[in-house]
Amino acid sequence: MAIIHIDGKSYEVKEGKNLLETCLSLGLDLPYFCWHPALGSVGACRQCAVKSFKDEKDTKGKLIMSCMEPVKDQLRISVSDKEAAAFREQVIGWLMTNHPHDCAVCDEGGSCHLQDMTVMTGHSYRNYHFSKRTYKNQYLGPFLNHEMNRCIQCYRCVRFYKDFAGGKDLDVFAAHNHVYFGRYKEGTLESEFSGNLAEVCPTGVFTDKTLKQHYTRKWDMTYAPSICQGCGLGCNIIAGERYGSLRQISSRYNGAVNGYFLCDRGRYGYEFVNSERRIREVAIRGLMDHAIDPGAALQYLQDKLPPGRTIGIGSPRASLESNFVLQQLVGEDNFYLGMSDAEHDLATLALKILKNGPVRTPSMQEAATADAVLILGEDLLNTAPMMALSVRQAVRKQPLQDAMNTTHVPAWQDAAVREAMQDKHGPFYILHIQPTGLDEIATRTYHTAPDNITRIGFAVSQLLGAPVAAVKDLSEEEQQLAQAIADALLAAERPLIIAGYGCGCEGTMREAANISWALQQKGKAAMLVLTTPECNSLGLEMLGSHRLETAVNAVLDGDIDTVIILENDLYRRLDRHIADQFFQHCKEVVLLDHLYNATAEKATVLLPAGTFAESDGTLVNNEGRAQRFFQVFAGSGVVQESWRWLLQLGAATNNARLKNLVYLDDVTQALARSAAIFAGIDHLTPPADFRIAGQKIPREPHRYSGRTAMLANVNVSEPKPPEDADTALSFTMEGYRGEPPSSMIPFFWWPGWNSVQSINKFQTEVGCSLHDGDSGKRLIEPKANGQAPYFSYSPDNFVPLAGHLMLVPLYHIFGSEELSVHTPAVAERMPAPYILLNPEDAQRYQVVESHQLQLSVNGHPYTFTVKTDARLHKGMAGIPVGLPGIDVVGVPVLAKL
Repeated sequence: MAIIHIDGKSYEVKEGKNLLETCLSLGLDLPYFCWHPALGSVGACRQCAVKSFKDEKDTKGKLIMSCMEPVKDQLRISVSDKEAAAFREQVIGWLMTNHPHDCAVCDEGGSCHLQDMTVMTGHSYRNYHFSKRTYKNQYLGPFLNHEMNRCIQCYRCVRFYKDFAGGKDLDVFAAHNHVYFGRYKEGTLESEFSGNLAEVCPTGVFTDKTLKQHYTRKWDMTYAPSICQGCGLGCNIIAGERYGSLRQISSRYNGAVNGYFLCDRGRYGYEFVNSERRIREVAIRGLMDHAIDPGAALQYLQDKLPPGRTIGIGSPRASLESNFVLQQLVGEDNFYLGMSDAEHDLATLALKILKNGPVRTPSMQEAATADAVLILGEDLLNTAPMMALSVRQAVRKQPLQDAMNTTHVPAWQDAAVREAMQDKHGPFYILHIQPTGLDEIATRTYHTAPDNITRIGFAVSQLLGAPVAAVKDLSEEEQQLAQAIADALLAAERPLIIAGYGCGCEGTMREAANISWALQQKGKAAMLVLTTPECNSLGLEMLGSHRLETAVNAVLDGDIDTVIILENDLYRRLDRHIADQFFQHCKEVVLLDHLYNATAEKATVLLPAGTFAESDGTLVNNEGRAQRFFQVFAGSGVVQESWRWLLQLGAATNNARLKNLVYLDDVTQALARSAAIFAGIDHLTPPADFRIAGQKIPREPHRYSGRTAMLANVNVSEPKPPEDADTALSFTMEGYRGEPPSSMIPFFWWPGWNSVQSINKFQTEVGCSLHDGDSGKRLIEPKANGQAPYFSYSPDNFVPLAGHLMLVPLYHIFGSEELSVHTPAVAERMPAPYILLNPEDAQRYQVVESHQLQLSVNGHPYTFTVKTDARLHKGMAGIPVGLPGIDVVGVPVLAKL
C-alpha cells in the first residue's frame, strides 16, 4: 500500500495502478476521455491533467496527465489547482473546436460523457467562430449509426474494436489535421462485438441504430436489470422500455460475468419482444371467432387436465420458476425436459462433470486470466461469443507478462505494452470441425471430425498422467499435436480447457474434463468451461426429469390426453415427422409462449406468455450461476408470466402442490426447498417487501417525462401506474434515489455522471466488483480434494462411409438462436440456408457451389444449397443449426445420398 496526498488530504491506496484510476476509485471527479478501465491508458486526450509536486515545500509543481502517472508512495498532487483546472478547460475547448452544436438532436444527448466532462471542467463558451471541419458519414450496417463530425479523437473505438475485440475492418485514417475513424469503405462492421462502440464512444459518433429508429432520449425510458437470453453465458443487461415496447438493450456491469461489454446478438436481438408474431390474446381452437376471456380459458381447462394423463414439457429458455411450477402442476413423474435428445445428453454430461469433478468452472472474467487455452470442438464466436472475448484477453497474458518483465512498464500502459508485445500470443490450441474466428490468434489449429478431436484430447489427457489407456492409430501429426498441447498446458499456471455443445459430441466434453482433472492433479490451477446452448439449459437440467423422447412415446402409446408446453417450439427439438405424429395423437395441447411458431399452429389452447421483458424469474448460466431478471414493463392485455398462468391453472384445478403459491417470492422459496442444489436461490435479490427509507426502487430516472401525455390518445386522464407485487421495484419515477442493492440497479446514474461512465461510482474500485458484490450466486462448486471420475472411453478413428455423409452442426451468432431471428437487424446479418461440403465430396456427388444437394435423413428427404470448404473433413457435411429453413435436428446424424 502507498500513501498519497491529494489537495492536502492523505489516502492509503494500492500501488501499481495509474493515478486517474486511483482518483476515480476514491470518488474524486476527474475528467477523462481516452482512458477506459478495460482498455488501459494511452494519454491521447490530455484531459485528465493534475498538478504534481515534489514535496510539501514545492508550491509551483508541474502539470502531468494522471492516466499516465503510476501511483507511488508519498506522491503529492492537486486536482483542484487553478492552473490544472484552466488547462483541462482549455483542452475541452480544443476538442470542441469542430464539434457540432447538435446536442438537442444527438442520440447521445443527456447521456453523453462529453457533456458531463464539459460541465465538469467549467467550459461554457467557444472561442472558435469560423467554419468547422466536416466529414462524410458511413453506412456501418444495421446496428450502428455513424456521425463522424462529433468525433474528439479519443481513439477508444479503434482500441476496443481492433486491440480488445480483434476486429479488422475499423481503423483510424489520418492526413495532416484530418483524423477519420471508420472503414476503408462503407459497409457492415464485421465484428461480433461492434455494438459496444455505442457505449465505448464518449460522444455520439457511434450510436445504437435500433434505438434511433424507436426513440432517442434515454432519460425517458423505463429500465430494469435483466439477463441476456441469447446464449448460456448469462450476461447482465439493462432493458429499456417506452410506450409499452422494448427500445434498447445495454450492458449491465457485472465484475464476474460480462464486465463492461456485450456481444451483438445479446445487444440487438431483443426486438422479438415487439414482433407482430407475438401471441397477445388467449385462443381456443374452434372458438377463434371472438376474444376469449382468461377466466373462460381457465374454466375450459378445468376438466382437461386429468391427473396421470396430463404431461408438461419444460423449456431451456423459460425461467426456473416457470419450469418448476409446471413440474409441480403435472407432478414430477409427468414432467419432461423440453430439449432434444442430443441437447439433453450434453446438458446431463455437463452437469455431471461440474458436480462430480474437482476442477472449478470459471466466470468469464476469471477465464480471461488464463495463461494457456485449449478449445475442443467449439466455435466460441458463434456459440458463446463473450467467452471468445475472454479468450482473446487470456492469450495476451503470457506475452503481456513477458513485456512487463522486460520493459518494467505496467499493464495499464496499453500502447507501450502492445508495442513491446507486437503480435505475440500465449499458447492457444483449437481443435474443431471447421475454421473459427479465433484461428488467427491460435498457436495451432486442427480441423477434423468430432471423434478425431476426442481421440486427440484423450491422448493429451494420457500424456498429462490421466489413468486412461493410450490411444491407438493416431497419425504422426496428431501425436505431435497432442504432445505440443500437453507440454504447453503443463508449462502454464492457469490453463483453461473449453468444450461444449458446439460439435454435438459428448466425447469432446469428456476429454476436456479428463485434461482439466489431470492438470489439477499436477498442481495446476486448471479451469474448465463447458458451454450450454440456451439461457437456462443448465438450470432445466438441474431441475431434472425425463427426456422428451419418453413423452413422445407416452403420447403415441395413447397414455396421455393433454400436453402443456412451456415456451418451446417442439419442431426445433424433434424431427418434424415425429413432431407431426406427436401432435396428431394429442387430444389437447396447451401452449404458453411469446411468438407464433410451428408448435402454436398445433395447439388447441394458446396462453400468451410474457417475454423476459415482461416477466420476473431466475436463470442458471453455464457455470451454474443463478441470476435474477426483472420485468421492465407490465405485459399488455392478458399477457403475463408463464409461472403466473400455471399458478392460475393450479388454482382452477385445486392442485394441492401449488395451493400456497401466489407471488414470485413464494415460488422461489418453494424451489429453494425442493432440492439442496437450489439452496439460497430465494436470496439472489431482496424480497418484494424490501424498502429503502420506506420506498421502492424506481425503474424510471428522475428526469423521466411524458407520463401524463403518453396515453392521451386513449384517455386524457393519467392512468394509475401498474403495481409490482412481486419485486421491490416500482414502475414509476417515484422512489428511493440513492444506490440500491447491486442485483436491483435498474440503470447507472450519478450526479454529474449521466453517461454509462457513471459505473465507476458504483464500484469498490474501478473495474472491480459493485459495492455490495456482483449479482448472482454459484449453485455448483467443485468437490474439494475429490477423486476425479475419469472417462475411459475413446472412439475409433472417423472413417467416411460410402454413399453417406455425417452431418455435423455449424452455428451462427446471427441465425442459430430461436428468438433473435425475429429481430430485423439480426435477420439482415443472417446467412441463407446451406450445406457445407469438402470439395472432394462435392465432386464425388457431382455438385458445385450453389447447386442443390438432396439427402435422406432418417428416411426423409431434404434439399440444401451447397457451399464448399477444403478444410472440412471428407465424409462430413456441415449443417447450420437453427437457421430458418433448416429442418434437420439432432445432428450429428448420418445422412444417405
